[in-house]
Amino acid sequence: MENNVQTVGKVLLVDDDDNICQLISLYLRKDGYMTDFCHDGESALSKLRDNNYDVVLLDIMMPGIDGLETLTELRKFSAVPVIMLSARGEPMDKISGLDRGADDYITKPFEPQELIARLRAVLRRSKPQGSSKRVELFDLSVDLTTFTATVNGEKIDMPPKEIELLYTLVKTPMHVFTRDELLKQIWGDNYAGDPRTVDVHIKRIREKLGEHEHWTLTTVWGVGYKIDVY
Repeated sequence: MENNVQTVGKVLLVDDDDNICQLISLYLRKDGYMTDFCHDGESALSKLRDNNYDVVLLDIMMPGIDGLETLTELRKFSAVPVIMLSARGEPMDKISGLDRGADDYITKPFEPQELIARLRAVLRRSKPQGSSKRVELFDLSVDLTTFTATVNGEKIDMPPKEIELLYTLVKTPMHVFTRDELLKQIWGDNYAGDPRTVDVHIKRIREKLGEHEHWTLTTVWGVGYKIDVY
């Protein structure tokens, strides 16, 4: 069923109450969203490192690390939009969530249609204007509209395939891409050349980028490649 709604958006719901997860997922799916959920902060961070989501609905009161701590860790490697969900509606609670990088804050109980309206608004704000396809990570910037990569504002000389490959990795930090995934995304499903062309391009990109304090292009042996952040 979910395969028919991919164009709408993919939502990760994080709440320790399974009934709430099931109920919210039901409303979201009826509105055309793909949904995934988990019940604690550690699981949420793991999912967010390994998958791409359009928005996260994050409860504050959870076992282990709470929602605020989870958000703090999340912002170290991802800018995915986050809506906090909490029974705590005091102004300072909201300010704390927003200061840590939340995009919105909804107090429980809430109407499902209000949640969906807030979610739509957050998604609209998060989408880039026009045709810009630019990602930034600390001092690194990659722009697919101009096919340029810069570090500290200094342009790095790279051909288009290296730019596309770097853009894909930087867009989702900490996510490990296999060689086959990168081949399909950058060279297309019908590519008939040497699959190790990815390895050659990665080697050249790494040589051009050099060493950096907050991020690095990492080889995950036996799996693929990712951008690590520190």
